[in-house]
Amino acid sequence: MIKVMIVEDDPMVAALNEKYVQQMEGFHLCCTAPNTDRALDELKQTDIDLILLDVYMPGMNGLEFLKKLREQAQDIDVILITAASDINQIQQAMRLGAVDYLIKPFEFDRFQKALTEYRTNHHTLKQSDTISQHELDQLLQKKSAQQVEHQLPKDLPKGLTKNTLTRIHEVIMKRKDDAFKTDEIAEDTDISRVSIRKYLKFLTDIGYLDETLVYGVGRPIYQYHLNPTQQQNIDRYL
Repeated sequence: MIKVMIVEDDPMVAALNEKYVQQMEGFHLCCTAPNTDRALDELKQTDIDLILLDVYMPGMNGLEFLKKLREQAQDIDVILITAASDINQIQQAMRLGAVDYLIKPFEFDRFQKALTEYRTNHHTLKQSDTISQHELDQLLQKKSAQQVEHQLPKDLPKGLTKNTLTRIHEVIMKRKDDAFKTDEIAEDTDISRVSIRKYLKFLTDIGYLDETLVYGVGRPIYQYHLNPTQQQNIDRYL
């Protein structure tokens, strides 16, 4: 059973998170703290595996609290659940080892996904003292996908349109797992190579595509293929 503590100063939000945790199999809510001082007191008395942590709270904020945990070498995982959507704060949380970051308001499905993936990873790492390369790659790919998701821009870059992106996306999907080049997509869509390059760069930036520089005769050529772990990143732009 994964032991959980909620650190949240808003009683209504804390109650909602508590309700969500209770719906998740394999998790046990040990305690709820209205601030980080109380959380530190609780940690002296209770063994905790996972903290669901708010950022904006009176006194020490959530990021300062997370930093303190790391300085103390506390063997505890943290998922941020907060209205703080500033990219610098998100990056700081990830550098401090947060395993996920949920931005309020969110649906139960997103909460469920975060805890389900955490439970899977937790059990995988607890099963033995060693792990295979394949298992490790799977864990790292999931974490990378989460980090990219948190950093996605809200809108398309200036000069890019939804209709054109949809057209390019449809062509790419027909290729499935096959690698492709800029010229090939330009030919299939009847869109200029310069424009296609801008869209492919955007799709690479959001993690939807992987980009490889291929060396041969003449100048190097960029080659692309779908990143199977992050294909959902394009959904918000279509």
